[in-house]
Amino acid sequence: MMQISLVRGACDLAIKELNQWMKPEKVETSFSTFPSSAEIVPEPLGVALIISTWNFPFSLSVEPVIGAIAAGNAAVLKPSEISPATSSLLAKLFSEYLDESAIRVIEGSVPETSALLDQKWDKIFYTGSGKVGRIVMTAAAKHLTPVTLELGGKCPAIVDSNINLTMAASRIIAGKWSCNSGQVCVGVDYIITTKEFAPKLIDALREELEKFFGKDPMQSKDMSRIVNSFHFNRLLNLLNEDKVSDKIVLGGQRDENKLVITPTILLDVPSDAAIMQEDIFGPLLPILTVYKLEDGFEVIKSRPKPLTAYCFTDNEQVKKAFVENVSAGGMAINDTILHLTVSGLPFGGVGESGMGSYHGKFSFDTFSHKKGVLYRSFASDSDVRYPLYTPKKLKIPRALIGGDIIGLILA
Repeated sequence: MMQISLVRGACDLAIKELNQWMKPEKVETSFSTFPSSAEIVPEPLGVALIISTWNFPFSLSVEPVIGAIAAGNAAVLKPSEISPATSSLLAKLFSEYLDESAIRVIEGSVPETSALLDQKWDKIFYTGSGKVGRIVMTAAAKHLTPVTLELGGKCPAIVDSNINLTMAASRIIAGKWSCNSGQVCVGVDYIITTKEFAPKLIDALREELEKFFGKDPMQSKDMSRIVNSFHFNRLLNLLNEDKVSDKIVLGGQRDENKLVITPTILLDVPSDAAIMQEDIFGPLLPILTVYKLEDGFEVIKSRPKPLTAYCFTDNEQVKKAFVENVSAGGMAINDTILHLTVSGLPFGGVGESGMGSYHGKFSFDTFSHKKGVLYRSFASDSDVRYPLYTPKKLKIPRALIGGDIIGLILA
């Protein structure tokens, strides 16, 4: 339902605003081009390849396509083979309702994706892991193709003590376990709080988790499954590491037949453990403790820049310091994930969490080239730029460079 709502909202916005997005943007000209006018004209890049991922396979496939179409491009969509039902549905719907000469879905797995990447494209838009993102960027470099990479990143959440603890716990759960059981790129990957406050936070999370998923979350109908056995075992390997398994303070139950791992909280996992080095992308939540909340900023800054960073506090100085000192693709203060629903905000990464952005007009811009155009007439001209370069002529550029208005008038 959420995916359909996001896609429908993106469609409605593009239909409503497209005429405005397409309008050339007037810009001021300089004295050296007088008389003249200038504008920035958006134009399609050409043919775009969009490679989507499996955790939100409908919205993460269709929303980039909306941007590509709105900007006037042809597009090829390659959905993830890990979500085969959605991939088949997209292929069926696109062929039934859209012009296949301009928009086409190619299904398949690694061989098909590799074959697509061997082709020359005018734009490649990829959503997925950093490992595959490097492969995509390497392929794009052969043809100097521009890329947008929407990758992951260990998204941290700083939690202060002066907060509405119950509400904060609920919102953290919504951004971790309620949302695809942690299988979301902007989900809370780990929490940083003070040693003094950590027990209260854990208790609040325990109480709210029981409200949402019951005393036995393994039996809850509201718990999402892990997508497949490979990722289930990947998560177990993170959890079963020697220096990690004894750090569990809540949860940890698992059922491989059902592909379910209950919400699991770990306290003060070593920083060199795999769970703190890799994107978790699952229902495991480490909590790191520091003596001062500001020390948590340094922990985040010591790591690759995340796709999203969260901060829960009522202290305005902490909010300001967090926004000013922590670099991330995006941020939300006192909530999780909902920044994705604001069409006026760009969504994208920075550093190892990606490059480029989309959503709303940013999707249109991502698939557009901004062409600068200068208009001049034959009404008048200056001979200053033409040979012969006499001392008299040189007085004009010298006056311009020096900002000497009187000298310019005299020249």
